[in-house]
Amino acid sequence: MSGLNRTDRPYDIVLFGATSFAGELTAEYLARHAPEGLRWAIAGRSAEKLERLRERLPAGTEVGVLRADVCDPASVRALAESARVVATTVGPYVTYGEELVAACADAGTDYLDLAGEPEFVDLMYVRHDARARETGARLVHAAGFDSIPHDLGVYFTVRQLPEGVPLTVDGFVTADAAFSGGTFGSALNQFARQREMAAAARDRRRHEPRLVGRRVSAPTAAPRFAKEVGAWALPMPTIDPQIVRRSASALDRYGPEFRYRQYAAVRRLPVAVGGVAAVGAVVAAAQLPAARRWLSGRLRPGDGPSPEKRAKSWFSLRFVGEGGGRRVYTEVSGGDPGYDETAKMLAESALCLAFDDLPKTAGQVTTAVAMGDALIDRLRTAGIRFRVASSR
Repeated sequence: MSGLNRTDRPYDIVLFGATSFAGELTAEYLARHAPEGLRWAIAGRSAEKLERLRERLPAGTEVGVLRADVCDPASVRALAESARVVATTVGPYVTYGEELVAACADAGTDYLDLAGEPEFVDLMYVRHDARARETGARLVHAAGFDSIPHDLGVYFTVRQLPEGVPLTVDGFVTADAAFSGGTFGSALNQFARQREMAAAARDRRRHEPRLVGRRVSAPTAAPRFAKEVGAWALPMPTIDPQIVRRSASALDRYGPEFRYRQYAAVRRLPVAVGGVAAVGAVVAAAQLPAARRWLSGRLRPGDGPSPEKRAKSWFSLRFVGEGGGRRVYTEVSGGDPGYDETAKMLAESALCLAFDDLPKTAGQVTTAVAMGDALIDRLRTAGIRFRVASSR
């Protein structure tokens, strides 16, 4: 089944979890930027909240309303069968996400989420990748700030380097932004499930085909002062390097041997030390149920930064790529990473899967593999910058 010929379905795109903080921003973006003739719907478990959201969208917005609840498998299946592409913001995904992934894989429906949860992504690969390959469904996880700028930023960097030679890329992340209660809750849940996460990763390795004739790695590096960006570089406990490694494994353009490392870039040493200590304290506290409940109460799901705060927020990812005697510096940058830009990325990814001429792929695939240049073009048009800073 091709994403370009599923015209028998009533909707091109359905946004599930549309009344969440990130969901509302995505719905507003789609309403403002929907191409002429887009058939789309908002979905969630509360019809009343969905109707209120529809009333707040810009005048003249034509959007359907679908009620679906992850606790009602029949409603989730009906949702998947009604659309060519389903995008979901309903997390934590390891708790609430699998029913929709399974339904999309069975129905041959393209699927997008904002999951930054390695355990969930690995479990979905083991349980649903094979079925999605049979039906032609593309299952794309981490289609927001986790991990589109990192995945497409490395892809963009690799394309500036020679072909057929070993390549290395280091990524350095800086940002000034706040996060919502839902994001914080997902992070705490992930920190508390270290054993489950490791078990899911081992199971995935048993099922994944071995890479033959090429080597790809994304090791966790030690903290260091990175002269190439003039900042302290701290390893980041995020899903992004895993996503990049999977793109590199799937695409020969990354060369016969490829290595990616990712860091948070911090200018001042005391701030770097404090950041490491703070993350360590949160990870330790997440192992204790009482402490985890207390931390969860600091930010509740649905809470998020104000429009004024988001307007002042920004991110910059700088990449240093080397190979074949060439070094290139690139950058991906934009506004508020966690919400405004994430909503933009999720919406543009859905439009890309629904309408663009893309490589033929199926199963669990990354944004670089499934959409690559087409999504970079869309994001550039939408205001996210991809640029070559310098090369030699």
